[in-house]
Amino acid sequence: MTQRPIIACHGLLALLLSACASAPIDTPVPANLVPAGEKAIGRVAARGVQIYECRAKAGGAVGTEWAFVAPEAELLDTAGQPAGKHYAGPHWEALDGSKIVGTVKARADAPLAGAIPWLLLSTRSVGSDGRFAKVSSVQRLNTIGGAAPAAGCDAGTLGRSTRVPYTADYVLFSA
Repeated sequence: MTQRPIIACHGLLALLLSACASAPIDTPVPANLVPAGEKAIGRVAARGVQIYECRAKAGGAVGTEWAFVAPEAELLDTAGQPAGKHYAGPHWEALDGSKIVGTVKARADAPLAGAIPWLLLSTRSVGSDGRFAKVSSVQRLNTIGGAAPAAGCDAGTLGRSTRVPYTADYVLFSA
């Protein structure tokens, strides 16, 4: 019974977020998120969820916390058409089978409360030739939602996962 309102709330949030996908925020990109010597070659919007699990605190600390597990999102091109998917790794996979995996290089707090941070990730190709094959860096910008739940977890919810709706823009760069 207690999960129904949460699911309904997440559903409403997902609907609101989907309307905002790829809506630019008038906030300058922090300098630490700009890849030196690379040029932007594309942009995709993500609409999906950030998955968290209630786990024992890391490093032997007492208590529990929401731990990030993975993203799960649909990627849309600038016309709003399906362009691929974003999932654990983190991976970005285009419809043509090209795929990249990223490593976080830099981060900045999102300008909106409750939004996941903006990121710069270095990437490498792990798929076939195609749209994402030449991507060397990805910026995650214009994030809305996706932050770990504000309500803490406890021993009673240990092991339970939650899916938090989010949208973001991913700017693709090549060397």
